[in-house]
Amino acid sequence: MPYSVEICAGAGGQALGLELAGFNHVALVEIERAACDTLLLNRPAWNVTCGDIRSFPGKKYKGVDLLAGGVPCPPFSKAGKQLGSDDERDLFPEAIRLADEIRPKAIMLENVRGMLDAVFEDYRKHIKNQLASLGYHTEWRLHNASDYGVSQLRPRVIFVALRKDIAEHFIWPSPAMTSPPTVGELLFDLMNEQAWRGALTWRKRANDIAPTLVGGSKKHGGPDLGPTRAKAAWASLGVDGHGLADAPPEKNFIGMPRLTIRMTARIQGFPDTWSFAGKKTAAYRQIGNAFPSPVAQAVGTSIMAALEAASKRTVLRSVK
Repeated sequence: MPYSVEICAGAGGQALGLELAGFNHVALVEIERAACDTLLLNRPAWNVTCGDIRSFPGKKYKGVDLLAGGVPCPPFSKAGKQLGSDDERDLFPEAIRLADEIRPKAIMLENVRGMLDAVFEDYRKHIKNQLASLGYHTEWRLHNASDYGVSQLRPRVIFVALRKDIAEHFIWPSPAMTSPPTVGELLFDLMNEQAWRGALTWRKRANDIAPTLVGGSKKHGGPDLGPTRAKAAWASLGVDGHGLADAPPEKNFIGMPRLTIRMTARIQGFPDTWSFAGKKTAAYRQIGNAFPSPVAQAVGTSIMAALEAASKRTVLRSVK
C-alpha cells in the first residue's frame, strides 16, 4: 500500500479522502489541539504530531509515496489581504523543505482560488522552479467541490507535483456526470429529526447547493455562516446564517432554522460517522476550513493511478 505524510491536516477531510483513495498515512501534522483530537478521535491508530510543521523533521519519512496538505489559505485569500510570501502564515516554504527532505514520488497541496490570481504569478513560478530543481513536474488546477458530489461550489486550487518519471501518467479527475443534492435534499432527514412540521416546506425552499462554508480564522470568526453576503445567500435557502443550533428544529418551530454542526459537516462532505472534538466554535472552525473528502479522494485516486502505471512500466523495463 502506498504511504503518505500529511501536513496541516486539520480535521482530516483531505486525510480521509486520501485514505479512501488507497493511501496509508504514516504521519499527520497539525498545530491546532482540537483538530489533533478530532484526528485521533476518528483514527486512534494514526500517527499524529500536534505541533508546528516548522519543527517537523521530514528525513525519517524519506521515500514515502505522497506528501500532502492544505497549507494555510489566508496569505492568498482576499479576506486575508493577499500578502502571500509576506504573510507569516505562508507555509509553502516549509512544504518545499519537506519535499526536499522526504523526496516523495508525488506532492498534493490545496489552497484557495486566490492563489491563481495574477498578483501571485511570480510566486507560483518560484514554487514551480524550486520543485523542478528537485526533479518534479508541477501543475495547478481549479476544482469546484460541487463537481465531485459536494453540495457547495467551494472552488479550490489543487497543486500536484510528480516525479518526472511519474508525471506522464497523471490525468486530472473528471467531474461527476450528476449534480450534487440540494441543501434541502441533503439535510432533510436531519432537519426532520424532531418531526418539525415545517420540514417539507423548508426542503422545497432549500432547492440549490450551499454557499461556500466559511470556518473563520483563529483570531476572527465564530460559529456563524460567514459575512453578510453569505448570510443573505443562506437566507435565500431558508437558513438563518447568524449562528449554529445545538439541535434540529423542534416540532412546532416557526421561522428559519439554523444548521447544526452535523449539518455543516455533511455539507462539507464529511460522513456522518466522523466526529469533531471541541466546543461548537472550535468544531465549526475545523469543518469550515476543511478540504472536502470527495475532492481529495478524486485527485488522490488519479495520483494513485499514475504511481501504479509508472511502477508497471518500471517492472516491464526490468523484465526486458
